[in-house]
Formats: sequence, structure tokens, C-alpha cells
Amino acid sequence: MFVACWSAKGGSGTTVVAVALATVLARSHPEVLLVDLAGDVPAVAGMPEPHGPGVADWLAAGDEVPVDALGRLEEPAPNGVRVLPRGTAPVGDQRGEVLAALLATDARPVVVDCGSVPTGARLALTAAATTSLLVLRPCYLALRRAIEFPLRPSGVVLLDEVGRAIDAADVEAALGVPVRALLPVEPAIAKSVDAGTFGSRLPRRFERELRRAA
Repeated sequence: MFVACWSAKGGSGTTVVAVALATVLARSHPEVLLVDLAGDVPAVAGMPEPHGPGVADWLAAGDEVPVDALGRLEEPAPNGVRVLPRGTAPVGDQRGEVLAALLATDARPVVVDCGSVPTGARLALTAAATTSLLVLRPCYLALRRAIEFPLRPSGVVLLDEVGRAIDAADVEAALGVPVRALLPVEPAIAKSVDAGTFGSRLPRRFERELRRAA
């Protein structure tokens, strides 16, 4: 299982969804790999901030770096999740296909936080994933950018925001793909992220909805 989480517009909560999805998958698997290409996974997962190289540095180092060096960069996170941190280098165009091939053959479920408007290596991973989940706010600007984006997802994780005119049926009609999860936007979730407890205590509705998405 190789799942890429991404958004067509910033501020959609892609990292929160990726961390939650990895946590949900870890309930039924001995270990899950969470790849951080956006840079905020450690903060959301409630783990110490990694110091040193990460997946972006591995991508930038070129073909001379051995494949098994990637595994040595992993860091433990709560609940049986292993995090491959972003590192310090920018995520460019290098070796995205190589990384995608490695993740596709990993025996563990793999979740990748590809961030917003993925390009270069992040776009390669988004395109190669067996399941590509677009994290979308129900607003016209976000939906318009998703429609214009050259890649169609496998499904949509839609944020459930009070007072929005756009609903799941509108999104499915516009993009031609199913809404696989409808996640509540609540102050309690933001508080748990700020407190560093989100990765260990998921809201029940998050868990229920993301099981459907995976």
C-alpha cells in the first residue's frame, strides 16, 4: 500500500491528514512508514524535531548514495509509525521516480505527505502512488485549482466546514472521483495539534472516515 496525500492549495491540512492516516493504518499493521516531503510531520505527530539529513537530502545526493541509506534516516513516532523526515535540503526534481519505486516495494504500508501543489519529485510520488488522495477544503478557489491541476486523484478527503456552499456531491461532479472521507474541522483538533497529542489520540470520526479512505 502506497498512499500519497496532497492538496491543490496551501492550508488544506494535508499533513494532519497524512499523520492521521498513518496512525489509523498502524492500528492494523505492525509498522507504517510516513514520508515527510512537506516538513511539518514531526510537529503534527508530536515527536521530537529531527536534526540531520532526511529524504530531501537523499534525493539531492544523487545516485552515488546507496539505497539502504534511506532506511537509516527513519525516526520513530508514536503508535508504530516510522517517519522518514524531510531533512534540510529543498525537494527538487531529482530522483522522484527512484524513490517512488522503492516505496512501492516496501513491505509496510507507506503514506507520503506531498504537501500542496506538488511539483518535481513530489509530483512523481503523487503520480506513482497506488492511492492518491487530494485533501480539499470545500471552497471555490481550492476546487478550481484542483480542477486545473494536471493530475487526477484516486479520491478526495474533503474537509467538513460549517457554512460552506460546496458539498461532497459538488466535488465529485466537478472532479469525477469519489469523496472517500469527510473530516470535521473543529477547534479541538487544532488544539490537539498545537499540544502535540494529535498523533496519539485521534478523534473517532477521523479514524472512522480515514479507514474508508485507505
